[in-house]
Amino acid sequence: MEEDVKVTSIKAIGIKAIGFDLFNTLITARPHAVSEAVERLFKSLKEQGFELQEDSFKQAYRENATRIIKETRKNGRETHNRFWISATLNSLGHDVEPYDQRIEACLDSYFSAFLDYCEVIPGTFEMLGTVTGLYKTGLLSNFTHPPAAERLIEELGLRPFFQFVLISGALGYRKPHPFVFKRMREEFHVESENILYVGDDPDPDINGAVKAGMRAIWFTYARDHHIPTVPGVGPSGASEPVYDVPRASTWEEFLTIIGQGV
Repeated sequence: MEEDVKVTSIKAIGIKAIGFDLFNTLITARPHAVSEAVERLFKSLKEQGFELQEDSFKQAYRENATRIIKETRKNGRETHNRFWISATLNSLGHDVEPYDQRIEACLDSYFSAFLDYCEVIPGTFEMLGTVTGLYKTGLLSNFTHPPAAERLIEELGLRPFFQFVLISGALGYRKPHPFVFKRMREEFHVESENILYVGDDPDPDINGAVKAGMRAIWFTYARDHHIPTVPGVGPSGASEPVYDVPRASTWEEFLTIIGQGV
């Protein structure tokens, strides 16, 4: 592809470590995953004793989630689904704090849908098998609920490929906030200019990494296959990165860009 021709060799400029995004970079969620998650959440809340009407709950949940996510993208502070749920219940006449035990009890039900309906992008294991023998590798993901993200990474068989996993819900900030890229650099123990970051979302992944002094490759498999995004994960709204970086639609193209293609 054209971008491959423009890049002489990412490897030649001193890359020592590669960081990866998670959703729509290494894994994708099937189209009905989010609707199934909300359905499971609704049923779990009903089991906790909340009197709710399904259509009004789902509409209120979408509205509150969208509003709160928009706020987090302004200040960089990570949110959590418990706040979306609490705001929704309060808007429907239930006085419930975010850390109410009834909400906590429903979180597993919500995130179980992602465990059931996420899958690894084709070629990911082969690509990771190649790069882990050549570079330090880490994972940096925007995800609100760290236990679910960590379990998902483990169950999909990705954990052994990474020296560390950083989840925004545990860090307190989300990409593109410079704090999260600083933490990744500290985990790698290399300088920013020696780190390559790979992600699908132009603003948090690409613009954020480049602003932090890192190299970046825009991975567009999900975009090119019209795969939907997950609320709270992406997209940022930007359609193209601000910076001119290589673009890869497959892991074969990615390996060619970094000088490891067949």
